[in-house]
Order: sequence, then C-alpha cells, then structure tokens
Amino acid sequence: MTTQPTRRIRIGIDTGGTFTDVVAFDEDSGELVTTKTPSTPANPADGFITGVHKVLGLMGASGSDITAVCHGTTVATNQLLEGKVESLGFITTEGYEFILEIARQAVPDGYGNSYFWVKPPRIVPVDLVRTVDGRIDFEGNEIRPFDEESAVAAARWFRDRGITTIGVCLLHSYADDSHELAVREVLRREHPDAVVSISSEVLREYREYERSMTTLVDAAVKPKVSRYVANIHSRLDQIAPGVAFSIMKSNGGVLSADEVVNQPITTVLSGPAAGALGAGLIAQRAGFPKVLTCDGGGTSTDVSVVLDGEPTLTTEGTIGAYPSKIPMIDVVTVGAGGGSIAWVTPEGTLKVGPQSAGADPGPLCYAKGGTEPTITDAHVVLGRIPPHLLGGEIALDVDAARRGIDELAGRLGLDPVRCATGILEISAWNQANALRQVSVKRGLDVRDFMLTTFGGSGSLLACRLVDILDLAGVVVPQNPGNVSAFGLLTVDVKNDYVQTAVARHDALDHAAVQKTFDSLTDRAANALDGEGFPRSAHRYTRTVDLRYFGQAFEVRVTAPDGTVDAAYAAAVADRFHAEHRALYGYDFRDDPTQQVEWVNLRVTGVGPITRPELRDLPTRSAEDDAARQRPQRPVCFDADEGHVDTPVIWRPDLRAGDTFDGPAIVEEFGSTVPVHPGFTVRVDAIGNLVITRATTGGDR
Repeated sequence: MTTQPTRRIRIGIDTGGTFTDVVAFDEDSGELVTTKTPSTPANPADGFITGVHKVLGLMGASGSDITAVCHGTTVATNQLLEGKVESLGFITTEGYEFILEIARQAVPDGYGNSYFWVKPPRIVPVDLVRTVDGRIDFEGNEIRPFDEESAVAAARWFRDRGITTIGVCLLHSYADDSHELAVREVLRREHPDAVVSISSEVLREYREYERSMTTLVDAAVKPKVSRYVANIHSRLDQIAPGVAFSIMKSNGGVLSADEVVNQPITTVLSGPAAGALGAGLIAQRAGFPKVLTCDGGGTSTDVSVVLDGEPTLTTEGTIGAYPSKIPMIDVVTVGAGGGSIAWVTPEGTLKVGPQSAGADPGPLCYAKGGTEPTITDAHVVLGRIPPHLLGGEIALDVDAARRGIDELAGRLGLDPVRCATGILEISAWNQANALRQVSVKRGLDVRDFMLTTFGGSGSLLACRLVDILDLAGVVVPQNPGNVSAFGLLTVDVKNDYVQTAVARHDALDHAAVQKTFDSLTDRAANALDGEGFPRSAHRYTRTVDLRYFGQAFEVRVTAPDGTVDAAYAAAVADRFHAEHRALYGYDFRDDPTQQVEWVNLRVTGVGPITRPELRDLPTRSAEDDAARQRPQRPVCFDADEGHVDTPVIWRPDLRAGDTFDGPAIVEEFGSTVPVHPGFTVRVDAIGNLVITRATTGGDR
C-alpha cells in the first residue's frame, strides 16, 4: 500500500462581520484555493473551523497537510468600536488620577469648535482610578521611593469590588519601570485573579495620556482576545495537532498565537492590515505604485494608502474613541458595509449606518429575521447584485428587500428606486470622506492614485468613488472577497520595540544611542528566536522620531544600519529636514537657532516568509470566443434613467487582454462589480479588472 506524500499547505483566514474568508497556498505546487463561509458572530471560532474544513475539502487535503495557519481577526476591533469594555481599573501615580479626564484639548473634525462637542465617556471612570505613591523623573531618577502600602491598598480595593482587569501606568515609567514592576508583583500577590497590563511593556514611550490609554486598551481587550485565541487554538489542534498558528498584527506583521495573549493590543487592526498588505502586493505587481485601498465588508469599510507596495504606518491611530500609539497600518474605518442599516432620523432625514445588521440576522434579503433595510438590500432592489451569494450557495429574498425599501421610501415620501439609489449615494460619500482622510488631508493628490477595491462589498461603489474623488481608476483583484485572507499568506513576522530618549542633536550621546539600538535589537532578536527563525534570516530596521525643539509632535525617519557616530547622526538629521519639508513645505536646515531634537528610538525585527506568486491569466483563444455568451438582467445605475438591460459577465470566463465597456455587471463567487455607463474595463496580465473612465483612453 502506497502512502500519499505529505503536502505543505499554509492557510490564511480572515473573519469579517458577515463572511469568513479562506485562502490556502500549496507551497510545493504554488496552487492557491479560495473560499468563503458565513461568519458566526455568537462564536467566531465556529466559522473559522468550518472554513478550514471547507478549504481542505476543496483541495482534497487533510489536517496533516497543514504547515501553518495565519488569522486576521476583528475581535478586538469590534469590541472597541462597539464600546463593549468590561469593568476596568486603572492605577497611576499619586496626583495624576485625572489624567484620563483631562486627556487632550483637540476636538474631532466636524464640530467646528469645542462648544458643540462633548467628551465621550472615559474608558475608566474616575471612581475606578487608584493611585500609588512614589515618583520617577523623565531621566529615570527616583525622586520618591515606591510606597508598597499604597499599592497593597489599591490591589485590595479592586479585589474587593470584583474588578479583575487592571491597567497600570506610572509617571515616566518609560525611563525606569521598577515602580511599575513592583505594582504588578503586589497585584499578583494580593489579587491573583486580576488580568494586568503595565505601560512599560505595552508602550515604552513618553506622553502619559497616550501611554495610559494604550495600556488600558490592551488590558480591556486581553480577556476576550485570550479566550477567543485559546478556543480556536484548541479546536485547530484537533484538526492539525501542533500546527503553527499566528495572528495578524496591526503593524503589518504576525505574531504567534501564544504571544498574542500577552500583547492583544497589537491585533486591534488585524483584519484591515492584512487587506492593505494583500492589495498593496497585487497593485505593485500590476504596475501601480500609488494606490488607495477600499476594503468593504458586511459591517464596515476600511481604507488606507499604499506607496510602492507598502502600506503607510502611523503611531497616532485611534480605534473608535480610543487613541492607540502602537505602530499600525494607517487605516480609517467607517460604518459603511453591506449590512449597514438605512434609517430615518426624527427630523425625517435618511441616514446609513453605522449600525449594522451584520451576519445575524443580516439584511432583509437574507431572510434570517432582519427587520430594517440595508445597503445590500438597496443593491438587490436595483439589480446590481444577483439574487444569490457565493455562486448560488446562499439564495437571497429579493421580495423581502423590496418590501423593506418600499416601506422606507414611503416614510421619506420618495420613489423606491430613488430611495435605494439615495442609500447607495450616502454610502459612497461616507467611503469617499474616509478616503479623503487618508489622502487629501495628508497632502496627497488623489488624482494620481488608483483605487484597489476588495472585500465582499468593496467594489460595488467603485465607479461612483472615481467620480466623486476624480481618481485615476480602479483595480479589482481576482477573488476580491478574499484579498485580506490572501494578505495573511504574504505577511512576515514583525515585532516593534521603542524607547524614548529625548536629546538635543548638538549634544547627542552617540554611545548612548548605540546602546539603546543594541538593546532594542537584542529584544527583537530574542522574539524572532522564539518564533523559530534562525539568526541568519533575521532582518532589522531602525527608525527615529525627531522634531525641532519646541514642537509638540515628531516626524519619523528611517535610520541606516551601522555604528552611531557624528556622521551617522548628521545623516539622520538630514533625512528629518527633508521629510519635514515634504510634509509641511518648509524646514530649518539652514537656521542655526532651530535645534533638532531626538525623541524616540525604534527597532523592528522581521522574520521573512515565502510569499505566494501571482500567476498570469491566459489570453483568449478562438474556442473561448466561440463559447462567449452573456446573459442580461435589468439594472439601475441612475434613478433618472431607471432600469436598463445590462450584460452579466461571469468573471472566470474573462481572459487577459479582454476589454469591454459599461454598463456591465461582473460576477464571481465572492463578489460583484457593477461597471457604470461611461467606464471601460481591461483585464490585465494577472487577471485584475482595470476600470477607467471611457473618456480617459486608459490608464494614467
């Protein structure tokens, strides 16, 4: 009896609000297999495991063939976006108990001035804040010794009230963490059931408010993320015992599941980060260096900027109402997904989202108990998506969607078609405003950018976004509904380490900077060792945050490898001047009165993996032409024009080099692309749909 040779299969699984997307990569044959399965919000692990079984069945493989599984999860993201933070305690330095209340004076865009804006509730109310005595200064010197008695009192106070999740952030603990470590030891002794996050391990960086918030967010998501990861890991081990299981991080890297439970905040943009990476790789391969990404799911839409295949990073991100200074791909999220609910305000105005019907009960057309019309229902009524999903696996109730739109239109005094197109117009402008936040507001000219759309609903409004923003065009990858899962297979292991070390450039202690870089590199190396990467495969990148003396915020620049000396420091300062001019239009390179200040030193450790290759799509043959037939269905692209008979193209039938004009509907297993009148489509060498205005004559 012959034994079937063992295969090497890596699986990427992205769990969204409506569907769980799965991509499997056979490392030996190069085969890529994609599929989807409905998400299970009550227990997301059920959808995850179903997806594993489904893709293995499609490949004729078993659990023993799996070498690694990488997962993008929205568990932490959704918890924060929905504000579902369990009772949380905060321990800080005596005299600083109101740091969360004071926060920052900045008012969110759209309010005009602070008179109209009310601060949201704090993540920890004042009555759940305790303080400990003792004081460290910004250089790490102890001004007052740690008072253990006050720490014991705080621990017992939380224990007696049943508060088991606690964040600790003491003043200047980035410079010396001895007092924070002492507080943690007291908590372990006096309140052993507590889940604790300390700021010196979460974010060793100055600015007390941001460090406090980042630490508290880490603590807040730790219980739920830990339970979720442990549940999936145990069930995955039943399918593939001992398989390597990793989780996508917000910075564009991955981390082993065992380590994620200690650093849960690193996963708050897990799913969106994977999508940006996958879309960036595809767009770069297609020859587009400047790309905006639009990842539309069932609950929300995530947008980002990709330059030369690399998504832009930030440490000034927010998740919902909570600032988070961990390195993350610069993503803006809006509540405009397929399940976003259309509703009427008391004043009689039509609104869309951010409330979502999600996967359960879902839109009206799902016939699973939904009671309010959604964006998906509007698309169904207008004929822009077929009366089924996943190639016919999920039938849609078109009549239920139509009844919901009719009822909403009646309340608004509108024609149902105008009501449906109005829902989609509001959604398109919501997405366009998010795209402006990551582009125009950062000084980028969107007219030079292509839009890469993916996710189940990401491409439904692509042509309208081109019109609103005057974009160069749209790139729709193959299997767009699975781009985030594909991105998970392209991700290196990546760990970030930071140390605040404020110093004037003209008085910089080069040896001290070198020592800090070496220390951060050692930490990165040890983490990569733990992930199983040999030292010969390790890669490290350095970055430095600098500013002009007196400025409130920094500019990050890359720093080269090598020994830190005067020439090294001068080269970093030159990069800072150049980057400052690029961002703000001026610099003080030639002004001796304006000193440069070094603020934060950073090292990122990277463990590279083998990426799947994107294969070329075959060109059309005579046999293909002979069999080419396109059915039609009535579709409404404009309320004034009404429904028009529109060709429906099955995307797997397309070949490289094919071209066609709108109006047209392109359908495939996981998504639909409505091509509006006035647009033309070209299929490129790797199967992307490149959509441009017909009047532009092609790509720019």
